[in-house]
Amino acid sequence: MSRSERLFRLLQAIRSLPAPVTAAQLAAETGVSVRSVYRDIDSLRAAGAKLEGERGFGYTLIEDGTMPPQVFSRMEIEALTLGMAEVAQMGDPALAAAARSVLGKVAATLPSTGQQHLLHAVSQVHHFEEQHPALPDMALIREACWSETALLINYEDRKGVASERTLWPLSIVYVNRGFVLLAFCCMREDFRMFRMDRIGAVSLTDARFRPRRAALLREYLARLASGK
Repeated sequence: MSRSERLFRLLQAIRSLPAPVTAAQLAAETGVSVRSVYRDIDSLRAAGAKLEGERGFGYTLIEDGTMPPQVFSRMEIEALTLGMAEVAQMGDPALAAAARSVLGKVAATLPSTGQQHLLHAVSQVHHFEEQHPALPDMALIREACWSETALLINYEDRKGVASERTLWPLSIVYVNRGFVLLAFCCMREDFRMFRMDRIGAVSLTDARFRPRRAALLREYLARLASGK
């Protein structure tokens, strides 16, 4: 790992973990020694990051000199906090972690007043029931969408009929209490929706459909909007 990458990971960990964060926590999060954390803290301070705290007590990021200050209205901060809280409760662990990371990055770029508004936002989210149960192949399906790689899946339709399909995955849609995969089905040679809780085994193929995902998704969404 390069020094610049190590410093970036350390800064991101300080942004994301509850403050004050100890050197031991940062070492565990970034995979380096506590001694390296202390050296890198000094480097971040020299680069302009304002970090309160010291060895043995933990650190709090007051101002991130590597990122320009952001100007958000109080209502925009409320919307951002509410949206990230909703994402964090969707039942997708990777997205939940990303939502917390986003808030940490945004907080680091806000002036002190904005940080207080973010930390003490009026708008909150709480669901008494699990909204979207985590699925084991979510990361693989998301990666296939990003890389525009065809998937081979086992699927069981609403009548219980099983089939093997090759798909071009286009988008993961969060609906009510589950997930739907929008895809181009190579067997049907047409767009199809697949309930992800009915998908069995999933594997990546060697087939790529780049750069067609964006265009195909626009076409599918337009078709859905028109009711065809």
